[in-house]
Amino acid sequence: MKISIKVSYLPAAVEFLYNLTLKGKQSRHRSRFVKAMQEKWKQVVEEEQELLKEYAGIDEEGNPNKKEDGSFDVKDVKGFKEQQKELFDELFVIEGGDATGYLKTVKEILLGYDGEVSGKDAEVYDYLYEVFENSDENKEENK
Repeated sequence: MKISIKVSYLPAAVEFLYNLTLKGKQSRHRSRFVKAMQEKWKQVVEEEQELLKEYAGIDEEGNPNKKEDGSFDVKDVKGFKEQQKELFDELFVIEGGDATGYLKTVKEILLGYDGEVSGKDAEVYDYLYEVFENSDENKEENK
């Protein structure tokens, strides 16, 4: 099984899944999936920091330069925003190996979920539902 999640959705997806009340295998597999997403998000945050250093320069401590108001002193805002958007538009692809088991379980959780959702949770649930519904596992089953 293979899924692809837009990196910009990772924090909201982690929060949504983390807040589901689950037991046993579902809880364990959800936790494994959440951990994988958190690790990817940590990498993205580090890469964003590198972009900030590139576009704002660094201070004596190696941190991105800041203005007096505390915001980052980005010299080429347009260029930075383009690179940041490109970073956040990347896909987090997870497939095969140990992931197959927990991805199938998370898919069952999402496709069988009948709780009420609204606002940001509804948007994230809809996105994750589509991701898992359109996973390559479904494409194989429908051939």
